[in-house]
Amino acid sequence: MSTTLCQVMGFLVASLGVAGTIVATATDTWSTQDLYDNPVTAVFQYQGLWRSCVRQSSGFTECRPYFTILGLPAMFQAVRALMIVGIVLGILGLLVCIFALKCIRIGTMEDSAKANMTLTSGIMFIVAGLCAITGVSVFANMLVTNFWMSTTNMYQGMQNVQNRYTFGSALFVGWVAGGLALVGGIMMCLACRGLIPEESRYKAVSYNASGRNISYRTGPYKGYEPDPKTRKGPGYEEAPRSEEGRRSYPSKYDYV
Repeated sequence: MSTTLCQVMGFLVASLGVAGTIVATATDTWSTQDLYDNPVTAVFQYQGLWRSCVRQSSGFTECRPYFTILGLPAMFQAVRALMIVGIVLGILGLLVCIFALKCIRIGTMEDSAKANMTLTSGIMFIVAGLCAITGVSVFANMLVTNFWMSTTNMYQGMQNVQNRYTFGSALFVGWVAGGLALVGGIMMCLACRGLIPEESRYKAVSYNASGRNISYRTGPYKGYEPDPKTRKGPGYEEAPRSEEGRRSYPSKYDYV
């Protein structure tokens, strides 16, 4: 899979996940009344994160928002916070990912900058997906606990104490949306590796040894002259190049 295809697919999958998270958060069917023991009823109740609704058999539906915050359970408020954080991170990740797409050129932006932006958006999508999955799972755990408590009270003879609620459609939408955002974030992180330039950031510097080696003989000091062609003094002569490129030292026969 090419880098561009992986990046675009990750963007699309994450977009679906963020959109599903928004829909699940705004939907009122997080918990619905359990009709197992009473399938025919004149009133059907269901609740969401922001309001509770009652639907009558005539088709009339009335919803009432939660006017108080302090009266709600702490876990319920935690679910709200997790879903909001997931939505905010998902939207920010989409904005960053749009500018990080390889098929979109903005000025003279380099591939290394796009790689960093792609990695950032991928991490945002992963965190957003985890927040959505965690929030939905916490709410589902609350429903399971209340359901079994209500069932226990019902078997003890207190049938009309409270209604039992079961999973609503918003929970399944939230689970799927969180999974899509998580998968999209992973794909963006994988696409980041293909955007990193293969060339090394550091350029190697090669050092070459001197091209000519000079052997010194005894004689009057003439000083050092860099160009061997200009040497006319009788005290110097050019030595042949050795195979190992080492400086040849004067032997005992070089002394006059």
